[in-house]
Amino acid sequence: MTRLQGKIAIVTGVSRPGGIGAAICRAFAAEGADLFFTHLYDYDKNIYPNDANESWPDLFAGELHQSGGKVGHMELDLALPGSGLLLLEEVRKTVGVPTILVNNATYSVDADFRQLTEALIDAHCAVNIRGTFMLSAEFARMLEAEQSTGGKLGGRIINLTSGQGKGPMPGNLAYAATKGAISIFTESLAAELAPLCITVNAVDPGPTDSGWMSEEVKEALLPQFPMGRIGLPGDAARLITFLASDDSEWITGQIIHSRGGF
Repeated sequence: MTRLQGKIAIVTGVSRPGGIGAAICRAFAAEGADLFFTHLYDYDKNIYPNDANESWPDLFAGELHQSGGKVGHMELDLALPGSGLLLLEEVRKTVGVPTILVNNATYSVDADFRQLTEALIDAHCAVNIRGTFMLSAEFARMLEAEQSTGGKLGGRIINLTSGQGKGPMPGNLAYAATKGAISIFTESLAAELAPLCITVNAVDPGPTDSGWMSEEVKEALLPQFPMGRIGLPGDAARLITFLASDDSEWITGQIIHSRGGF
């Protein structure tokens, strides 16, 4: 299991042991990657009070380090202007020049048309749109600069979406709209970055049991999965690991709906 040996990867939004971000990091580490992940406890403690732990990132870094690679992490709010450059500088200093970026961090607060406010829209846009867009752009600029000095670096950008193009998502208006923007961004950025051998793809993992599902939600969702079970973080992690590897070099500009037939 060495598909990512010698690669350096960034994974954003890794704050909880049961989350998709943690599963991606574990899968990457198992394939030999050096890792840098971000986390934001102040957000997760409100959304996932039973799964968020302020001291967990340090413990998780120790777990990943047992695979033999370098590991770094930092608390980062992608809503802050300049956060993308700050992250890339820290990664280069701590681990090295990254060639894989997984935009897993997201902002999501349920709101229907009665609850929607300007502040809520701005909060979603700041992370899901501006944060994702600018980090991706700064990452690509960094790799372009490396190539201009004689480096032969390709790269991988992998975004997370939520199936907003498969049907309406009532009650979650700002989240659905901003995730939809990521899909459009993915397709257009892929065309721009193809000459640099940087692929850009997005993964929609469907409803995934990453700590937010109650037993009632699981019971309601299960009949809609023809494969007989609900999606798990590891399902998304396996696909994302493939997209991060050299085996996926001919795949770009795709929105992959990996949702077990949901």
